[in-house]
Amino acid sequence: MPGEPRTRPWQGESGRGNSTREIWHRASVERLQSTTTDLLIIGGGITGAGIARDAAMRGLRTVLVEQHDLGYGTSSRSSRLIHGGIRYLEEGDIGLVFEALRERRVLLRIAPHLVRPLPFVFPVHDGDRVPLWKLRAGVWLYDLLAAFRNVGWHRFLGKRALRRAEPMVREQGLRGGVRYFDAQCDDARLVVATVRAAMQHGALVASYMVVEDLIRADGRIQGVRIRDRLSGTAGQIRAAVVVNATGPWCDRLRQLEDPGVAPLLRPTKGVHVMVRRDRLGNQAAITLTSPIDGRVMFVIPWGDFSYIGTTDTDDAEDPEQVRATQDDIHYLLRSANAAFPNAHLGEEDVLSSWAGLRPLIRPPERLGASQIPREHVIQRGAGGMLTIAGGKLTTFRAMAEELVDQVVEILHDLDGRPRPPRPPSDREPLPGGEAAAVEPLGTPGTELGLFGETVEHLLRTYGTESAAILNLVRERRELARPLIPGYPAIEAEVIHVARRELAQRVEDVLVRRIHPYYETRDHGVGSARRTAELLGEEHGWDTARIEEEATRYVEWCAREG
Repeated sequence: MPGEPRTRPWQGESGRGNSTREIWHRASVERLQSTTTDLLIIGGGITGAGIARDAAMRGLRTVLVEQHDLGYGTSSRSSRLIHGGIRYLEEGDIGLVFEALRERRVLLRIAPHLVRPLPFVFPVHDGDRVPLWKLRAGVWLYDLLAAFRNVGWHRFLGKRALRRAEPMVREQGLRGGVRYFDAQCDDARLVVATVRAAMQHGALVASYMVVEDLIRADGRIQGVRIRDRLSGTAGQIRAAVVVNATGPWCDRLRQLEDPGVAPLLRPTKGVHVMVRRDRLGNQAAITLTSPIDGRVMFVIPWGDFSYIGTTDTDDAEDPEQVRATQDDIHYLLRSANAAFPNAHLGEEDVLSSWAGLRPLIRPPERLGASQIPREHVIQRGAGGMLTIAGGKLTTFRAMAEELVDQVVEILHDLDGRPRPPRPPSDREPLPGGEAAAVEPLGTPGTELGLFGETVEHLLRTYGTESAAILNLVRERRELARPLIPGYPAIEAEVIHVARRELAQRVEDVLVRRIHPYYETRDHGVGSARRTAELLGEEHGWDTARIEEEATRYVEWCAREG
């Protein structure tokens, strides 16, 4: 049944005798070397995760490797939105919007704990680049493209109605606006849940596994040379088909296959900043046009916080080095202050920021960064490697389906095997997403003495898998302690994400599994030692290694900050 771990005979020596615990193990170099692999996916962002899930659901022997943590790159540095992209209507991308709205409906169904409806208010002022009549036409078309099955119907707002809904929005020059609906997600956790779904269907997954070279035989790419960044062990993986799903790193891998290949990407940088929500007072997400350059941006609620974003500027930086600059932060704060004139936000109000590179496809003509199409492409290289690039977080499942269709055809041509049908990837819930079972979990949580805020946090973060964390607390009551004073996360979560979610380092826990890095003034530094101790219990670290991992996180925060 959906959500129950499943193994395939190739996953381990004992086949279906494997324990549930073994399914969640990070694959070792030794294990990967001994595996006969149909499909090797390089890249553990949302695109690679979706491909691994789809392929494993079809019964393909699937391996995914990632050089950092799952979702380390663009997929954990997004606007955290699952949306059709109302601004793309202005650019005429009707097909993209239609597909994205369909996929939004799918994700709301299969991951309700991670993807949730979110109301948006779009105010219009005198002189705005997008006039009120155009906005009204746009939201009608938006609902039409959603086949009138939107999260909620749009509503036109006059000046007074908009001020009642969002009293902190600038009143001077206000003409009115619209209220419409999209969805918000926990982007990093969506990646993790999708990878775990792949593992349930038999995929092997190894984070912190860097690809150092491609293996070519008979003119075809037939595998990769790898090195485990945690143990230093080197080896190789043989595969019938290799897929490059490395996002902003994809041109580097393409050049390993063909040094003379032309670049596929034109990356643009997106930056967000997090502030206290009470400084802005927004009830809904606010869509606005920046007075600086007229581009559409957002002020989005996130619990007690709001984040402001995003920038969209050309950036040729190394993806490892991309950071929010002072100019980026000033642009976002100035734009938000123009929309909320009583906020008076300054740099001292920024709790955190994040920056990522969008792996956008290089257009044939010169376009502004915000005008570059968000469609994806799939290319087959000179050595047969498939590269997938571009696209949106929202459409990752459909992108994966299209790519795996091509993989199936390649495998059929190679050895004549039957073509497996498309799996029900649009219907099977992601781990934790069995919605009907989520709500009753609150009662045992309070019975264990957890505060209501913590119970709500667990349900919103893990869905039905909150039960596993509550079981840890039953076994060891001390794990109910707050990980950080005043923050809803508890110590049991560290054990859980190490045991079931492939968290290997303190950064993996505090940045991408739970989010004190973004939501606390010290970025969770005060909990680094305790987090390392709990991780060490699961990974067998000695005291020196615990200290090393805690220090690594403190130093990482200093560099990022």
